[in-house]
Amino acid sequence: MRWRFTLLISCFLLVFSFLIFHIYTIQIQKGGLYVAKAASQYRATLLAPHRGIIYFTDKNNNAIPVAINKKFPVIFAVPKEIVNSKEAATLLQPILGTTATELQRLFSKPHDSYELLLKKASPEQVEKIKALNLAGIYSDEEEGRFYPFQNLAANVIGFVGPSSNDSTLAGRYGLEAGYDDILAGSAGQIDGRHVTPPNQGSDLYVTIDRNVQVRAEAILNGLMEKYSAAEGTVIVEEPATGKILALANAPTFDPNDYAKSPLQAFRDPAIQSLYEPGSIFKVLTMSAGIDSGRITPATTYTDSGFLTLNGKTIRNWDLKAHGSNITMTQVIEDSINTGAAFAEKQTGHNIFLNYLGRFGLEKLTGIKLPGEIGGNIKNLKKNPQDINFATAAFGQGVAVTPIELITAISALANHGVMMRPLILQSEKPETLGTPMTEATAEQVTQMMVSAVKKARIAQIPNYHIAGKTGTAQIPDFKKGGYSEEFIHTYVGFAPASNPKFITLLKLDKPKGITLAGSSVVPAFRELADFLLNYYTLPPDNIEKQ
Repeated sequence: MRWRFTLLISCFLLVFSFLIFHIYTIQIQKGGLYVAKAASQYRATLLAPHRGIIYFTDKNNNAIPVAINKKFPVIFAVPKEIVNSKEAATLLQPILGTTATELQRLFSKPHDSYELLLKKASPEQVEKIKALNLAGIYSDEEEGRFYPFQNLAANVIGFVGPSSNDSTLAGRYGLEAGYDDILAGSAGQIDGRHVTPPNQGSDLYVTIDRNVQVRAEAILNGLMEKYSAAEGTVIVEEPATGKILALANAPTFDPNDYAKSPLQAFRDPAIQSLYEPGSIFKVLTMSAGIDSGRITPATTYTDSGFLTLNGKTIRNWDLKAHGSNITMTQVIEDSINTGAAFAEKQTGHNIFLNYLGRFGLEKLTGIKLPGEIGGNIKNLKKNPQDINFATAAFGQGVAVTPIELITAISALANHGVMMRPLILQSEKPETLGTPMTEATAEQVTQMMVSAVKKARIAQIPNYHIAGKTGTAQIPDFKKGGYSEEFIHTYVGFAPASNPKFITLLKLDKPKGITLAGSSVVPAFRELADFLLNYYTLPPDNIEKQ
């Protein structure tokens, strides 16, 4: 009986000794660690709000998360536990990438119980930290922002990060910045024993269709690689509502690791880059002339191949004279510069300028993305020479953003009504104006359909496709005049009889190619073919067998 009592006492002492040792370890040896972790977790779970999720969609209205919250490893220090601050700083510097001087400054605080050293540490960094086994240096987990599709629509989504002035995490670019107050929520407060819980961030639902975005980016990246282009943009929009279905830019960046990207990557060319669009502008010139009653698609003129105004000569892109009885439809089909200049002259400078205003080319479109800039047609007002209006008729000497251009041309695809581009699903369709009648929109659309049929490159069997190219020379701002580099643009919509989408493709400074018809037009056809099948759109041009 005694041996049982002795065994029981021994077991009790063993358990008690283990508990005492455990308490000693927690409270004495690792007291600073657990105090720091407790404070950190208390702040994270009790006071810090969860950031709202950003969602894209698909054709079935499924919500697809593209910006979420995820647990990441963090590395932090308990300075009062660090024995040798200089040695610790020297050992940690190559792992953390911070200067040893800065680390030593953080570690030399005898009463400090928490210093964050690195957010979103890599597994390799965590393993190296553990292998050092330095007193006062620990790893834990903390919630951070994660972008599961990496660089997909990065210019639209943006990223979360610290500012240059402080380490506070907030939206710094794109939707993350523009809607930071909605996504971030607000932190809780502690006032004595009273705790005010945080207001959790709200989710954001975006109009972009993930599948369309993926295909648009793949096509754009293919163009960029094939022609070693400097920059590119693709926009896909629903003309009846203004909903943006895809907005792709290249080059782009990975918001999970945005610090590795150059500063110029954090610009959205679709809404922040002005450029001279070239011959795509001719459809707006024709719209103004036809809607004002000054010309019709059948109006003719004689093309001598060149036109001299104010001592300056403009020529057709092909350097050809197309002869007499050239109709306005043929001007669009063959993209004749002198024909566009003729149409503008018949319309009249003041009327033409008024229509450019009606198309919104001096204003912001109002797309709810941060940083949008407006177009520039000031040269026509400040220097209203005939030559400036003539070149403006075919898209040189005036500057627009891609979002402005597609918004203006979308009025042709929407019976003359121009819609504000929408990026949030919560937005209601909003009319920006009616720059032309439905009859004018139909006539110019048919001119664009005729151009596609004649060129054949953008044609898709059993569908009417409306489209127009633009090959614009880039101004030489140092020497004056124009350089030998080009920007290629194509805008097209389908099915032309009842358009469900309009697409803009833009390629800057492609190498080894001059005309847009050989670069962005085949790319448009590939994207349009995908969209017609993806949305199962019925044919509007059944060909007889």
